[in-house]
Amino acid sequence: MGSNSSRIGDLPKNEYLKKLSGTESVSENDPFWNQLLSFSFPAPTSSTELKLLEEATISVCRSLVENNPRTGNLGALIKVFLSRTKELKLSAECQNHIFIWQTHNALFIICCLLKVFICEMSEEELQLHFTYEEKSPGSYNSDSEDLLEELLCCLMQLITDIPLLDITYEISVEAVSTMVVFLSCQLFHKEVLRQSISHKYLMRGRCLPYTSKLVKTLLYNFIRQEKPPPPGTHVLPQQSDGGGLLYGLASGVATGLWTVFTLGGVGSKVAAASELSSPLANQSLLLLLVLANLTDAADAPNPYRQAIMSFKNTQDSSPFPSSIPHAFQINFNSLYMALCEQQTSDQATLLLYTLLHQNSNIRTYMLARTDMENLVLPILEILYHVEERNSHHVYMALIILLILTEDDGFNRSIHEVMLKNITWYSERVLTEISLGSLLILVVIRTIQYNMTRTRDKYLHTNCLAALANMSAQFRSLHQYAAQRIVSLFSLLSKKHNKVLEQATQSLRGSLSSNDVPLPDYAQDLNVIEEVIRMMLEIINSCLTNSLHHNPNLVYALLYKRDLFEQFRTHPSFQDIMQNIDLVITFFSSRLLQAGAELSVERVLEIIKQGVVALPKDRLKKFPELKFKYVEEEQPEEFFIPYVWSLVYNSAVGLYWNPQDIQLFTMDSD
Repeated sequence: MGSNSSRIGDLPKNEYLKKLSGTESVSENDPFWNQLLSFSFPAPTSSTELKLLEEATISVCRSLVENNPRTGNLGALIKVFLSRTKELKLSAECQNHIFIWQTHNALFIICCLLKVFICEMSEEELQLHFTYEEKSPGSYNSDSEDLLEELLCCLMQLITDIPLLDITYEISVEAVSTMVVFLSCQLFHKEVLRQSISHKYLMRGRCLPYTSKLVKTLLYNFIRQEKPPPPGTHVLPQQSDGGGLLYGLASGVATGLWTVFTLGGVGSKVAAASELSSPLANQSLLLLLVLANLTDAADAPNPYRQAIMSFKNTQDSSPFPSSIPHAFQINFNSLYMALCEQQTSDQATLLLYTLLHQNSNIRTYMLARTDMENLVLPILEILYHVEERNSHHVYMALIILLILTEDDGFNRSIHEVMLKNITWYSERVLTEISLGSLLILVVIRTIQYNMTRTRDKYLHTNCLAALANMSAQFRSLHQYAAQRIVSLFSLLSKKHNKVLEQATQSLRGSLSSNDVPLPDYAQDLNVIEEVIRMMLEIINSCLTNSLHHNPNLVYALLYKRDLFEQFRTHPSFQDIMQNIDLVITFFSSRLLQAGAELSVERVLEIIKQGVVALPKDRLKKFPELKFKYVEEEQPEEFFIPYVWSLVYNSAVGLYWNPQDIQLFTMDSD
C-alpha cells in the first residue's frame, strides 16, 4: 500500500490511502484498486493492535467521511469487493491465493472504514454514504440497488458458502467481524435500540432466507474451534516462474508499508487463550449472541432467535412443524462437547444459558445425557471462583443450575455420579464425593460469599431456589455437605440475632432522640427471616422425602441441635419446625438410650436403625418445593448491554474508543 512508508505514523501520508479518501473520484474499474489492495502484514490478533491501527488511520477515515459525498469512493470500494466475492468460491477451490488475499484486504479496509463511519454519524447518514456516486457534490442515485443491503447479503453468503481452508480462514473471520461492526450502532446509544436500519435489513428482504444457514454456520464455527493457519499461509506463495504480471505488481507493492507493519509486535499482549486459539470460533459466537438478542421488529419476531429456539438434532428424523420458520438440524453431541469444553468464557456460558432456556430440544437432550458431570463441573467451577468472575458470568452459571434443577431426573442422577479428587476445591480435600453433594457445597459457598461481600438478594434467591428444587431428591449426602447445610443455617441464625439486637437498640434510641434518622432494621430482619425460612424448608423437604437416604444430615442436625431451639416457638417458623423438631427429639432419645461416649460410626448406625423405626405418618406433609426460572419482562435491557460488553472486551477482533461508548461505562485502556 505504498513503497515509501515504513512506520505506523506514516499511514496518514500513504499515497494510496490519501487517494481513496481524497477529493478525486476513483472508478471501480481503475487499476488503482489492485494497487490499494496488494498489501500484506500480520493480521491484528488483539484489540491492542487494532487500537494502534485505528489511531493511525482515523484521519484518513474522517477525510473519506468528508469527501465521499463528492467522490463516491466508499461505494466504489464496496462494488470492487462485491464483484470479487462472486468468484471467491471458485478461487478457493483453485487455490488462487492472490485473488483471495486481495479480496480479504478489501473487506479489511471496508470494516475499518465502517467502524469509524458508524461511530461518527447516524444510520440515516451512513445509508446516504452508500448511495453517493461520482456526480455533482452530494448527489446520489436513489434508483440504484441498495448497496448496504447487498453488502450484508454478500457477507452472509461469504460466511455460509465459502469453504473454510487455510487460505480462506482470515476472510471468514473478517466477514464475521464486519457483520458485528454493522450492528455496533447499539454501542453509541444509551438506550436499547428497538428499530434500526441494520435490524431492518437482517430481519426481512434479501437477507432473511440466509437466517437458518447463518445461525447453523456460526454454531458449527463454535463447535469446531478451528485454529488459524500458521503465519504467512494467506500471503502469496513463492512461485518459480514469477507468477505473471499480477503477481509481480502485487508483490512489488507488498514490499512497502504493510510488509514491515507489525502493529507493535504481533501477540505482544497476552489475551484469553480460548479466544486467541480460535478467532473464528470466538467472533462467530459473539455475532451469534448479538443476532440472538436483537429486539423483535414491530411486525415480526427476531428470526435469528427463532432459529436458535427451534433447531433439532441431526439424529431426529421427525418432520419440522410447518409453523416453525428458519428450522435446521445440527449434531447435538458435538455441540454438547463444545459447550462442556468452552465454559471458561462468558460468551460460552451465555450461549449455554440461551440454548437451555429457549430450545426445548437441546434441554431435553442434555438432561438425558449420562455424562452431565462434564457440563455441570465447569459451571460449578465458575461459581467456586466467584471472586475472579464478573457478576453477569456468575448469574448466568447460577441460572443454568436453576434451570437444570427444575428436572427431577437431573436431581436424582447427580447423586449417583461419584467424583474423585476435585483439585479446584481447596477448602477441604474431597477424595470422593457425589456430583450432587459437590453442587450443594458450591452453592452454599456462593451464598456465604454473597452474605459477606456483595449482599445481592437476587443471587441469594436463585441459590436457595436451586437447593430447594434438589432437596426432595437429596441422596447419600456427603458428611461435609451435610455439615455445610447446618453451618449455613448457623450463620443465618447469628445474623438474625445480630440484626434483632440492632433493631432493639435502635428502637430504644429512637425513644430518646427523634432527630437522628434510623437504619431500616425491620426490612433487614424481614429479608433474613425469609432466607432462614427457606433453609428450614429445604431441610424439612429432605427429611420428609428422603430421611432414610441421609443419615449424615440427621447427624449434623443432632450435633448442632441447640441452633434450632430459638426457632421452635417463633411465629414465622413454628409450622416448618415441627418435622425438624420431631426428628431431633426422636433420634436424641435413641442416642440417650444407647449411652454416653458413642463413636461417630456408632451414632450413624443408631441413626440408620432409627430411620426404620420412625413412623412416616408422624412427619407433616408440606407442598413440594419447586421453583422455576422466569425471565424478566424486558430481558433485552440486561442481555443487550451484556452481549455488547463481551464484544467490547473480547481479546481479539475489534477495538472501539471507550470515550465513544454510550451503552455502558468503560474505563480507558
